[in-house]
Amino acid sequence: MNDTVLVRPNRSPQARQELICLAFCGGGVGAYLPWAERLPSDTGLGAVCYPGREGRFGEEFAEDWDELAEDVVEALETQTDRPYVLFGHSLGGLLAFDVAVRLERRGGALPSSLVISSAAAPRPGQSPQDMWPTTPWAGCTDEEIVTWMRAFGILPQYALDDPDLLDMAVELMRADIRVRDSYAYEEGVTTGVPVQLLTGETDEVIPRSAGERWSELARGGFRHDVLPGAHFYTPEVWETLPGRLTAIGC
Repeated sequence: MNDTVLVRPNRSPQARQELICLAFCGGGVGAYLPWAERLPSDTGLGAVCYPGREGRFGEEFAEDWDELAEDVVEALETQTDRPYVLFGHSLGGLLAFDVAVRLERRGGALPSSLVISSAAAPRPGQSPQDMWPTTPWAGCTDEEIVTWMRAFGILPQYALDDPDLLDMAVELMRADIRVRDSYAYEEGVTTGVPVQLLTGETDEVIPRSAGERWSELARGGFRHDVLPGAHFYTPEVWETLPGRLTAIGC
């Protein structure tokens, strides 16, 4: 593991803690790097780069959920040397929960808090379509995937205008969908790490009951904040999101 895996734009020896972020489906570290300017001086920013993108472009995509989760666990076990808050948006929120469960089982260094943003809560026996009913799935056409990414603002305009970049974005999204859809919740699994859940007041991607279910999975404490906007909130809310994370004391 190296700094292409856990990207730190503002690492400081004076920081007492870090905010470590996990990307959403089809996303990467770039969505989080501007937050470095929004954090208090005692908090550093880290973002885990998944295989197959950005600084790890030369690597193969993770084949399934277990491979990606273990990749993140290894990054946290080998590259974190101070307290940290683990943040994940959408796919990244579910991944943050599963990573915390894995660390807890093996006695690893747990995050001081989990921030789960715009993520559906798992239930026993759920199919991927049950859990993510309005998002792209493996059987979607490229055009349907592009339409979804355009609607949710996942891609910048320059990528939408470049056929080669657009093809790469669709390939990345398909790889993440494959990983996402291989997740299976193990009945009875919870986390002892305190959880702060963030959801958008008009989000149609996750069910309204997400808060109730996440509270059942968070035996270490739970807080739910509803924010303006939909699955990615509003641009202003996203830009200032670190200020809404109770665990980092902004």
